[in-house]
Amino acid sequence: MPNPTPTINEKLPFKVSGFDTLVEGLEYAARGETGLNFYSVRGEVIAQISYTELRVRAKELALRLVAAGFPRHGRVAILAETIPQFHVFFFACQYAGLLPVPLLLPINLGGKEAYIEQIRIMMAKAGACAAVTSDHLIELLKEAGKSQPGLLIGTYSDFDQMTKAEVELQPLGPDEPCYIQYSSGSTSSPKGVTATQKSTTSNITAILRHGLKCRQGDRTISWLPLYHDMGLVGFALGPLMMQVSVDYIATADFARRPLLWLKIISDNKATMAFSPSFGYELCCRRAKNGSLDGIDLSSWRVAGIGGDMIRADVLDTFISTFEPVGYRRSTFVPSYGLAEATLAMTFADVDEDFARDTIDMQVYANSGIAKPIKLNGNADKRRTFVICGKPMPGHGLEIRRSDGSLVADREVGDIFISGPSLMAGYFQDKEASQRVLTDDGWMDTGDMGYLIDGELVVTGRSKDLIIVNGRNIWPHDIEWAIERLPEIRSGGVAAFSVEKSDGTESVVTVVECRVKGDEARQQLLRRIKTTIHATAGVTSKIVLAPLRSLTMTSSGKLSRAKVKARFLAGAFEDRSNESAEGLSVLAE
Repeated sequence: MPNPTPTINEKLPFKVSGFDTLVEGLEYAARGETGLNFYSVRGEVIAQISYTELRVRAKELALRLVAAGFPRHGRVAILAETIPQFHVFFFACQYAGLLPVPLLLPINLGGKEAYIEQIRIMMAKAGACAAVTSDHLIELLKEAGKSQPGLLIGTYSDFDQMTKAEVELQPLGPDEPCYIQYSSGSTSSPKGVTATQKSTTSNITAILRHGLKCRQGDRTISWLPLYHDMGLVGFALGPLMMQVSVDYIATADFARRPLLWLKIISDNKATMAFSPSFGYELCCRRAKNGSLDGIDLSSWRVAGIGGDMIRADVLDTFISTFEPVGYRRSTFVPSYGLAEATLAMTFADVDEDFARDTIDMQVYANSGIAKPIKLNGNADKRRTFVICGKPMPGHGLEIRRSDGSLVADREVGDIFISGPSLMAGYFQDKEASQRVLTDDGWMDTGDMGYLIDGELVVTGRSKDLIIVNGRNIWPHDIEWAIERLPEIRSGGVAAFSVEKSDGTESVVTVVECRVKGDEARQQLLRRIKTTIHATAGVTSKIVLAPLRSLTMTSSGKLSRAKVKARFLAGAFEDRSNESAEGLSVLAE
């Protein structure tokens, strides 16, 4: 079993800025001893590659790609497994003047056929000239690409056996594109974010210098998928651009053994790791039945959290669960970002306790104002948000009304951002780009939130907002309240609105149900109805659905849009035996 790469380069000076391209960053990191380490589900190092070796292998492969005759900026689809070959191919594209297109893996997508169709669409939209994967996924990739003539499909070993060109490589330069990322929520019409060398290096530099205040001796670890911006930029490109080692666990292995993540942090004295809320929650659930012997989290200085709505209750539970083994409350660093901004836009202060804001939901629902409320008030009428900090230097953030005017502090509106980290646009989709990018350099994120003294609070996606009789309701409030019922698992609830025949909106709540027996189900229904009314003051049609029937995005987040589409198509069996009209007894 190979030893993991060291944490510190003995002779190479630590550097987090001054790179205009990813290739420049790799060329510098390759002068040291740090690199990438890949762990099995048993916690053993099964593969290792230093940045020195990554550079050598990437340049060798780049010569083979050049010999294949692909046009400059040609797109190369790579199924983004957590293996060394992904990194080699990604950087080979950088050296060869090609654009890598990381593609999702077959998880959370409803089966083989749905997965094949998803990556077929993505490769077609990208106009891929080549596609590569491992031996065990090659048949799926070939099936997805068979309708695209001229697409070269092969395994990593197939490409390694191609003839090399006898030329001088012409890597992607500072003013050229970098990669194309398809968002995790894409469906029949996916949008590919065109990241440039400038947007990528600008964002990484701002994150390392200002957002996380990285330092020599940092060591990173990740289970995040490499087709997602948090995994790709945060834990493939970011560590390389500051010459530190990174330890990898495959996403599927983390799902099976989440405490392995913490064990490797402990063993390797890792200092930096990120996760959406559900990853921290999964660790807490497993810790109830698992041993924490041998785990010491005192080295962990940055536990980043973002990628979805940040739940204060999850952070509190994680702290109380793992403080006995050295975890510190100040380790949590909330943030806000999106793939269209490369990765991150705001960070809370490192080394300080995360801040929260508790507001009166009745006031918000009726006025759109986030009025503070005391914690000793009615728990059903308040909501606690985690504050995500201020924009990084050189980046702008505004909260706007629908007419484009700026709002006052604590008034909820649309989040707009600007700065060098913004994408060039959606790949070959001018119409979609024009919908979100303004002529003066701002972008409509599609998210909503409010400001407190320049710090951002994110309230949700604008498309998810439920409006009933002029009242604003966030689906998270309904979902999280129901998830607190002992019979309901986390992530097993989706709330959304549907338009009725008279043009008004009604609420639908789909709940994964593991309760058996008509009487037990009816009791659960009554408790869910009471919970919804106490939380949001509305009635809802409730659908009890089978376990694992809700649709997730490729990054593991609930896709309300897909669940709604399935509901409207009649995909869910309504086990409630009651319609929304039968719930008038609970109306306000």
